[in-house]
Amino acid sequence: MQELRVGIVGAGAIGADHARRITERTSGAKVVAVVDPNEERAREVAAIAGGADVLTAVDALIATERVDAVMICSPGRFHEAALLPALQARLPIFCEKPLTPDSASGERVLEAEQRLDRPHIQVGFMRRFDAEYMRLRELVASADAGELLMIHAAHRNARPTNPEYVQQNLIDDSVVHEFDVLSWVAGSPVRSVTVRQGRRNSLSLPHLHEPILVLMELDNGVLVDVEMNVSAQFGYQVTTEAVFEKGVARIGQPSGLELWQEGAFRKAEHTYYDTRFAQAFDTEVQRWVNAVRDGRLVDGPNAWDGFQVALACEAGVEALRTGRTVDVRPATIPEFYAPRVSPASSTLS
Repeated sequence: MQELRVGIVGAGAIGADHARRITERTSGAKVVAVVDPNEERAREVAAIAGGADVLTAVDALIATERVDAVMICSPGRFHEAALLPALQARLPIFCEKPLTPDSASGERVLEAEQRLDRPHIQVGFMRRFDAEYMRLRELVASADAGELLMIHAAHRNARPTNPEYVQQNLIDDSVVHEFDVLSWVAGSPVRSVTVRQGRRNSLSLPHLHEPILVLMELDNGVLVDVEMNVSAQFGYQVTTEAVFEKGVARIGQPSGLELWQEGAFRKAEHTYYDTRFAQAFDTEVQRWVNAVRDGRLVDGPNAWDGFQVALACEAGVEALRTGRTVDVRPATIPEFYAPRVSPASSTLS
């Protein structure tokens, strides 16, 4: 079976990371083209992939008919413009989070995808592929510790790496991950969102008021609180503590060498997401490649999951702005996205 020919749309940090991942650590696929309006940046990413074609527009990529699948790594506000033509061309798609930045554009993408025979979009919520989150989800489903009651979570960055990061990005660019993965772990969507702002970190960017505390109520009654802190200074940390009827489970603690020396204890912490979730990213992309090659097309969160997160983000942004508890707009899953048995035959020869 031939290698899956992938076109990457977006030559920023995550596009470069995925180009390296596919080239160096993913079997059964190769990057054959990179698309970005910044041609110089596209060439840099193409070089990572060993000299892939360089293009400046998605339409030009599709017109070449040289790709079997598309990986969308551009900023979220540009996703719809890449998703719609790729869907029209019936190409399998891996779309980094978010699916789109708002529910209106998300609905247009859902409508376009439902004209096809089955889901073609996998959304890049990589935490679902992290071994610790997967084990926690299994514990919840097994009820070995009783019913899940509450979740305490923290999402901390040393400092914002993007100077364009603004207040609402605390929700739609950061807590977006918790909206997805904690709902997935608990087995229930978000019903309402409340945001509280306390004392401001003076070390944060001048236009940011953070950290914030996000309280989510899930449909099954589980309460979730998330500390969102983008200026913690010490490193990158994502931790989760789940409270059950018969115990407490914790994930996301630092691992590796522990050093006791000169009256102090030290243990290294991650400094960025690309090391904390390195294995999760690798697993996510490999499973997507495998799914496309064997004809399933999607093996992970789909466009409906991405749309549900967009609804939660909209409620979260409003809660951040107003200080009120905001209900998430209810939505009924279309039959198109209901679980189904995937065909065993491959779409590639």
